[in-house]
Amino acid sequence: MPYVNIRITPGATQAQKEELIAGTTELLARVLNKNPATTFVVIDEVEREHWGVGGASLAARDKG
Repeated sequence: MPYVNIRITPGATQAQKEELIAGTTELLARVLNKNPATTFVVIDEVEREHWGVGGASLAARDKG
């Protein structure tokens, strides 16, 4: 029963999220022979203010 958690910043469309879910499920089935019916994919959207890299939030980096 694989569980995959994908974290992205906001902005992906519903269609893009559906493609991520389907593609991730297919990849696990193909590479690891996992059953798609028991594969869980969760997408979390993390606000840019709550995601940091290089010592600063992405929101702060956006402002330059």
